[in-house]
Amino acid sequence: MNDRLVSTAASLLLAAQLGATPAAAQDAGGPTRHDFVIRDFATEGKAVLPEARIVYGTMGTLNAAGDNAILLPSHYMADMHGYDWLIGPGKALDPARSFLITSELFGNGRSSSPSNTPEPFHGPRFPAMTIRDNVAAVHRLLVEQLHVRHLRAVIGFSMGAQQALQWAVSYPDFMDRVVATSGTAKTYGHGIVRLDGQIAAIATDPAFDDGDYMTEPAKGIAATALVWLGWLYSQEWWRRELWREGSPPGTSFRQAVDRMTREFFAGDDANDLILQMRTWQSNDVGDTPPFKGDVEAALRSIKAPVLYMPSATDLYFPVEDARYEAGFIPHCTFTPIPSLWGHPAGAGASEADARFLNAQIKQFLGD
Repeated sequence: MNDRLVSTAASLLLAAQLGATPAAAQDAGGPTRHDFVIRDFATEGKAVLPEARIVYGTMGTLNAAGDNAILLPSHYMADMHGYDWLIGPGKALDPARSFLITSELFGNGRSSSPSNTPEPFHGPRFPAMTIRDNVAAVHRLLVEQLHVRHLRAVIGFSMGAQQALQWAVSYPDFMDRVVATSGTAKTYGHGIVRLDGQIAAIATDPAFDDGDYMTEPAKGIAATALVWLGWLYSQEWWRRELWREGSPPGTSFRQAVDRMTREFFAGDDANDLILQMRTWQSNDVGDTPPFKGDVEAALRSIKAPVLYMPSATDLYFPVEDARYEAGFIPHCTFTPIPSLWGHPAGAGASEADARFLNAQIKQFLGD
């Protein structure tokens, strides 16, 4: 979904989760855009990108002590505006007090992606990227470009939560606190199969042509958007017809579904969508050296206090998966979000969700 389509409260939520904005040096009313380029970036899969670019935003100023930086890593196909629900006067994060850094995942169409990388890594030839690849690249960005060597916190929603928990495992002394909403430290079998289905919805469009398409496979993208929508909210959200809260008066169920389906991935590239789904699928903190696949040992290694906030009705990252993981994190505050809004509850889907998240995170971070 693209920011130019955010005309209702519901679509504002979805823009925060899925959207992108045009590249610009300064996005109006939000973070200042910057680029960080890594030469000869080696991925976990042993590919070497001659040039890996990370787009990121900053708000506020790093203080003299260098102890007020907070990292907000982006979520699926999102840009630096994905945490607007958490930032501002009276909210949990105030740029007047903190130096906020909002990084963008590889594959979002702005950072290095299949859609913007020249040969020989263009399109389907772009290398697989893991959550650890993204974390390692942003660690270099912080240290080499921003001269940030310690973070007050890492806060992430969805794939941002995956990154936040990976930060806690890969760099256990780099941050004071970690907040993870609507995301887990590993993608379990159910999530892998779901994402396989969404990838297949794109790939079975004849226009996709194994990723070497001349024009976007529009039918495949529309099909995966419809599957995405079916998993996004809870069953009770649908039964109570909460979709009406983001729809003009008189909108029918079918009209609301059609609108959301059209808007989800408007302007996005199919190979970019698939790359980030593969990144999501492969996530597993247990694969971090030296844990050799032991996710429980990796979680036990976390030193920073963690505020773990799954959505009580999330179908992407079920609350029981998060509860299982929380049992191994030494200093974990496990606080499910009481919401019917499913996965997006972790991004302030409703006003009640946003209030709850801001209050919990503000309390957890303290002064």
